[in-house]
Amino acid sequence: MKRFFLAVPFALALGSVQAADIVDTAKSAGSFNTLVTAVQAAGLVDTLKGPGPFTVFAPTDAAFAKIPKAKLDALLKDKAALTKVLTYHVVPGKVMAADVKPGMVKTVEGNAFKVSTSDGKVMVDKATVTKTDIAADNGVIHVIDTVIMPK
Repeated sequence: MKRFFLAVPFALALGSVQAADIVDTAKSAGSFNTLVTAVQAAGLVDTLKGPGPFTVFAPTDAAFAKIPKAKLDALLKDKAALTKVLTYHVVPGKVMAADVKPGMVKTVEGNAFKVSTSDGKVMVDKATVTKTDIAADNGVIHVIDTVIMPK
């Protein structure tokens, strides 16, 4: 009987440990509050919590702060436009930094953005990748310093 009682708490402890999906990983990082708010406003939480895999080029709160407040507020209220912008930051599949190659990359939004390298920096459109390979259980996040806009 003692073994049974000892095993139950151990099993419960193991059961409570879960890997974090893209949304939860972004939330726990603490520097993607605006992105998480935007994902919620666009109704994309379930998608980004789905199986994926996804590669997300995630703008920080500082990146969103570069957008004039009135324009950002309007974007957050326009679900269709917001969805277009957010899905432009997502690439299907799990692409780690070592696998990124210069060229055009098709996004979930449907258009492609340009990935380039210069002076050891990786650029996505006009955004600089500042941190790479933040693993989630359904993909990977690469941090960018500017919100990129679809053409």
